[in-house]
Amino acid sequence: MAYDVIVIGSGPGGYPAAIRSSQLGKKVVIIERESLGGICLNWGCIPTKALLKSAQVYEYAKHADSYGIQVGQASHDFGKVITRSRGVADKMSKGIQFLMKKNKIDVVMGTAKLLQPGKVEVTAADGSKQTIEAKNIIIATGGRARELPSMPIDGKKIIGYREAMSLSSQPKSMIICGSGAIGAEFAYFYNSMGTQVTIVEYMPRIVPVEDEDISKELEKQYKKQGIQIMTGSEVLKVDTSGNGVKATVKTASGEQVLEADILLSAVGVVANIENLGLEALGIKTDKGKIVVDVHQQTSVPGMYAIGDCTPGQALAHVAAKEGINAAEHLSGHKVEPMDYNNIPGCTYTTPEIASVGYTEKAAKDAGYEIKVGKFPFMASGKASAAGATEGFVKVIFDAKYGEFLGCHMIGANVTEMIAEAVVARKLETTAHEILNAVHPHPTMSEGLKEATAAAYGEAIDI
Repeated sequence: MAYDVIVIGSGPGGYPAAIRSSQLGKKVVIIERESLGGICLNWGCIPTKALLKSAQVYEYAKHADSYGIQVGQASHDFGKVITRSRGVADKMSKGIQFLMKKNKIDVVMGTAKLLQPGKVEVTAADGSKQTIEAKNIIIATGGRARELPSMPIDGKKIIGYREAMSLSSQPKSMIICGSGAIGAEFAYFYNSMGTQVTIVEYMPRIVPVEDEDISKELEKQYKKQGIQIMTGSEVLKVDTSGNGVKATVKTASGEQVLEADILLSAVGVVANIENLGLEALGIKTDKGKIVVDVHQQTSVPGMYAIGDCTPGQALAHVAAKEGINAAEHLSGHKVEPMDYNNIPGCTYTTPEIASVGYTEKAAKDAGYEIKVGKFPFMASGKASAAGATEGFVKVIFDAKYGEFLGCHMIGANVTEMIAEAVVARKLETTAHEILNAVHPHPTMSEGLKEATAAAYGEAIDI
């Protein structure tokens, strides 16, 4: 059967690419080997947020007395928490099915293999094959948990993120290797549920891609919550022969052996590009990713690639925008290339983390003379009323022109606040304009204006 566009993969990049292509008048088919919505909807962004919400509600219940509310002894049913998370994911996946029908997009379930430009072979679960043709192909095959030789995932004692959100019973203790978004979020969830958690991070600080002040604050809050943290440390080997795991960890002071029920490997993501037929078509790859230009085009005409299988940030919202850009470009539209330095990053721990643009170190390394302002939520009336005074807003400006270089937040609901900074930077807003934009009171979002005021010695509330 012939189409205008074939999209391989239905995750947060693939399904927007398919919908936008259909909106632009293209006949579209999407190929998915597992579940509509991909990892994000089924095993990533959405179900993890459901787990984290359950943990947050449990924390609220345990500390209700501090708000003057009596609820008795709080407890949780781990199985029901997992079931709720899976139900949220299933509902969202069904929503993608509806969107495919609404936009008249054909769905073919199976594993895709590129035969030649414009031609894809799909193998269904029963082994039957069919060939689909189209003028353009968008590869959106996503990624999966990276495995290290020292920690081979067996799905039982050494697990990845999939198993971490669907365990049949709660472990009493857990070692989490890696403290990026995935590791940090699961550390909060399991610790809140009562599991003894130890984070092992190879880099000198946790959440290492964030501004250094953010890392310090999260580490402080995590230690206060009872999470054990080992930075500058590496898991050399894991013994799974006993009831649990014994991890040999190399630290600055020598080797240690950690024991736990389960080890969660959260050491990054690797692209799903094997057995796709890239080599046969001559599609260039580099360091395990598909090489693309500013319009998401691969080295082969008519072939595009988006999302985690390409070199950009492995984030759902990046994949979605890349997918829309690819759809518009193949439809002949003039497309503004992505600005990868204005991509917000969000980590849904408690406290939450949200950031965009340069860190303080990156701004200095880029040669900027900077002004830095911080506003602690301890000084926020709204944060005090909510009982969530942890964290701060940090802003970075170019001292010469007032250019908004970066914004870094840690605290309650900051993932909902970061969009203001993203839009401001997109519009080339200066510090002066932020100071003169009246922010509502009392809100957490006032923190952005107050941090900006602090950078220029004009702070009122600190």
